[in-house]
Amino acid sequence: MAANVAVIAGAGSGLSASLARLLGKEGFRIVLAARNVDKLAALAKETGALTVETDVSDAASVERLFEAADKAGPLEIAVFNASGRTRGPIAELDPEAVKQALLVGAYGGFLVGQQAARRLLARGSGSILFTGATASLKGFSGSAGFAMPKFGLRGLAQSMARELSPKNIHVAHFIIDGQIEPAGQAAEADRPDRRLSPDAIAETYLAVHRQHRSAWSFEVELRPWVETF
Repeated sequence: MAANVAVIAGAGSGLSASLARLLGKEGFRIVLAARNVDKLAALAKETGALTVETDVSDAASVERLFEAADKAGPLEIAVFNASGRTRGPIAELDPEAVKQALLVGAYGGFLVGQQAARRLLARGSGSILFTGATASLKGFSGSAGFAMPKFGLRGLAQSMARELSPKNIHVAHFIIDGQIEPAGQAAEADRPDRRLSPDAIAETYLAVHRQHRSAWSFEVELRPWVETF
């Protein structure tokens, strides 16, 4: 019997890597999606993951990702971890860069969410998890090109949760309110745990996936103990 599949879209060396390691240890078959899969070679070897070159802003590319995942086994979890961003004064922002940020960060979430929903509805269960940020709630000065996709992704997640929760599909949105500890960077001895541990975030994602449906979380905010809010 094939192991259940966890698709991680927007995979890299931080949170996605922690998720891949944790979910792999929990028995999931991992499928990692990124524009450049060469950078995932070491992680794929470590976790036994399947890597699929994917442009989350392209519908055909996302469809091919999930078709590849279908061959690996039945989908149980889909994580959208891709992010589009461009920063700068509103009068100086490059319209094409802002458009691309929206396509990756919001439209990409729709495409991945739609493909995941089709499969989980047929299955009758599963989770779709979206990674947000402080910008999901606050549009900071000079950050229009990041706030727009993050606000849009949160709206998508809310709509999907209201539609799919009664059908036994758990949709959750995670607000990462702080800087994630970079991979391979030593913690600061004089400022311990100032940044979010990607492993700790991954544990929360898994815990939310495993929640009993009588008490599902839609939104979880995660921040270091020293972060103000």
